[in-house]
Amino acid sequence: MNKTHERDNMQSPLKHRVMNPSPLKPSYLLAILCGAALMLAIVRLPASSPQPSHHVYELRLYHVKEGKMDALKARFGDHTDAIFKRHNMKSIGYWSPEDAPDSQNLLPDSQNLFVYILEHPSRQEAEKNWAAFQADPEWQKVKKESEANGPLVDHIDRYFMDPTSFSALK
Repeated sequence: MNKTHERDNMQSPLKHRVMNPSPLKPSYLLAILCGAALMLAIVRLPASSPQPSHHVYELRLYHVKEGKMDALKARFGDHTDAIFKRHNMKSIGYWSPEDAPDSQNLLPDSQNLFVYILEHPSRQEAEKNWAAFQADPEWQKVKKESEANGPLVDHIDRYFMDPTSFSALK
């Protein structure tokens, strides 16, 4: 056989690949789909983004009656938090101090202190939501039952707060 004829019968690996394309790798397909989803999201964005809504935070300090902390925590965990949600009152967190403060003038009854923070759409909404919460029949029943042997809280300190520009909460 002559060399010219051998060359004609041989197939180049490159020529074979071009003739028989392989299916897309899953990672390539995923990249294409993610890119398409991102482009769709960008196209659907409004021309000018609306300003983020301003939220107000409410810090509440409950000075709990002696021996009533467990009952108060149970009331919050079993009922109050769920009722808050129904009235557009978002719980950020609940705390009990671990240590007494350095100055007893600050919070002399820190061992009987229950602290929590709520988020509201605005201060006006907070007032409206609190009124609806207080009028809620389930809340009224829960409060009455939990205080059958006397009030759980001596008094409440309440502070409305605006986040700073560098706060993680906006």
